[in-house]
Amino acid sequence: MSGSAGALIILAMVVGFGLLLGKIKIRGVTFGSIWILFVGILLGHLGFRVDPVILTFVKDFGLILFIFMIGLQVGPGFFSSFRKDGLAMNLMAVGLVLLAVITTWVIHLVTGQDIGLLTGIMTGAVVNTPSLGAAQETMSELVTASGGSVEQAFEASSRLASAYVVAYPLGVLGGFIVLIALKALLHIDLDKEKLAAGKEDDGANAYRMACRVANPAIEGKTLGDVLKENRDLHFVVSRLMRDGEVQFPEMEETLRKGDCVLIVTDNRHKETVRLIFGQEYPADMKEWQRTGSKLVSRRLAITDPAITGKTVRGMDIRHKYGVTVTRIVRSGIELKAEGDYILQVGDVIQVVGFEDGIAHLAKQVGNQPDNLRKPNLAPIFLGIVLGILLGLMPIRFPSMPQPLKLGLAGGPLIVAILLSRFGPKLHITTYTALSANLIIRELGISLFTAAVGLGAGENFVSSLVSGGYVWILYGAIITLVPLIITAIVARFILKMDFFKVCGLLSGGGTNPPLLSFCEQTYGGDRVAVNYATVYPLTMFLRVVSAQILILTLL
Repeated sequence: MSGSAGALIILAMVVGFGLLLGKIKIRGVTFGSIWILFVGILLGHLGFRVDPVILTFVKDFGLILFIFMIGLQVGPGFFSSFRKDGLAMNLMAVGLVLLAVITTWVIHLVTGQDIGLLTGIMTGAVVNTPSLGAAQETMSELVTASGGSVEQAFEASSRLASAYVVAYPLGVLGGFIVLIALKALLHIDLDKEKLAAGKEDDGANAYRMACRVANPAIEGKTLGDVLKENRDLHFVVSRLMRDGEVQFPEMEETLRKGDCVLIVTDNRHKETVRLIFGQEYPADMKEWQRTGSKLVSRRLAITDPAITGKTVRGMDIRHKYGVTVTRIVRSGIELKAEGDYILQVGDVIQVVGFEDGIAHLAKQVGNQPDNLRKPNLAPIFLGIVLGILLGLMPIRFPSMPQPLKLGLAGGPLIVAILLSRFGPKLHITTYTALSANLIIRELGISLFTAAVGLGAGENFVSSLVSGGYVWILYGAIITLVPLIITAIVARFILKMDFFKVCGLLSGGGTNPPLLSFCEQTYGGDRVAVNYATVYPLTMFLRVVSAQILILTLL
C-alpha cells in the first residue's frame, strides 16, 4: 500500500508497538517512548518505506507540537528559576551543556571524526530528542545550500539519527552510573542528607505567632505603613484582635497599644517581626476563632476571561475579600504568589481566609473548572506560526558560513515560553489543561520519534557494522565526562546536598528516567523541585547548542 494511507499505517504501527514495549521495566526503569525509535529502525531495516516528503513533514510537525507544549508548561517558571538558589543551579546547568559541547569538539579534534555525526552522537548522549531535530534541520539546510539534492539532505539527516540511537541508551544510564558511584564512593548517608536539607529549608518554613502591640514606634501607624516599611521581612498579618473582638485587619487600620495581631512569617524573620510589634505570646487558635468564623484554605480556578491580564495586587484581594493568595499553579507548576504576578484563565490560586470571603472571591474569578475542559487551541496554532517565522529568521555571525537559525525547535520554544509568561499581560489566554498538554506533547514526540526511526533504519545496521560501533565509545565519553565534572563541582565546591545534585544531573541532563529513579530510590521532593528549576533553560540550550556546533565547525 502506497501514498498517505500506507504511510499512516506504518507510522501507526511504529508508534503503537513502540508504546507497548515502552511499558517494559528493566530493574524498575523504563525507556518510554524511545522504544518507538527502536521499532522504527527495525521496520526501516526490514524494508518498510515512507515517502521522504511525508516523513519529513511528520517529523517536523511532531517536533513542533512537542517543543511548543513544553514551552507553554515551563514558561511560567522559566524566569523565576533564576532567582536566589536557582541562579547557581542554572549556572551549573549551563556549564553541563557547555561541557558536552566542548567534549564533542575535543573528540572531533583528536579523532578527526565528522562533526555533524558527532553532533548526532551528542544529542543521544545527552538524552535530548529536540536537539536531534534541530541538528537534523540544520544539517539538511547546509546540504541543500551547498547544492545537494533533497535525497542527500535526507540521507545526511538520517545518519545523525543513527548516531543518536547508538548513543542514547548509555546516555540514559550514564546519570544512574554517576549518582550511584558518587553515593558509594563518598559514603553518603541519606538520613544525614535529609536532616541537613531539612535544616536548610527550616528557615523558610512558615511560623505562626501572636503578638501584642507594645512598640511605641508603630503605635498610631496604619497596618499598611508597617507592612511597607518592612516589606523585605515576608510576614502577613492575618487577623487583629481589639477589645476581645477578632476581625480581619484592613490596611488603613491604625494600630493601638494593646492590640493583638496574628502573624504568619518564617523562621528566618520571626525574631525581627517580634521586635517590630513588641511582645509575643502563645497563640491559642480557639481564641482567634471565637467569632465563629473559621480560617480555611481553598484552591480556586480562574475561569472568568475578565481576570486575564490582572495582577494579584491589582485585584486587591486582601482588602476586598479578606483573603490571602499564597500559591499560584499554572500548567502543573506551583509558583509563589507575588503581587505583580499576572493572572490568566486556567490558573489555580491557593488562598487562605474566612469562608465567606473565599466564597465571594470564588464568584469573582469564576471557579468553574468544567469550563476549562475545552482546549484553547487558537493561541497554540497562532503561536506556532510565530514560532516558525522566528525560527526561519537568519541570525548572521561573521565566523559562521551559514546564518544561525533557531529552526523549528528553537523558534517555537522561545515563542511558547514568552507567550505563556507575558501573554496574560496582553489579555491572551494561553491556558491548556495539563492533560491536554500531555496528550499533544506525547502525540508530537511519538510522531517525531517514529519518523526519525524509519528514516534511520535503512542504513542503521550498515553504518554500525562499518565502524559505527566506535560511536558507543564517543557517546559514553560525552555522557560521563560532563556529568562527573558537574557532580564534583556541585558537591565539593558549591557544597550542594545529594538531593540537589540528583535534581541538577537529571534536569540538566533532561533525563526523566533518572528523575524517576532518584525519587523512587532516594526519596524526597527536593529532587523534583531542582529538576524543574534547571530543566527549561537546559532544554533551550540543548536545542541551540546542537545547531551552533554544526554551523561553526562543519
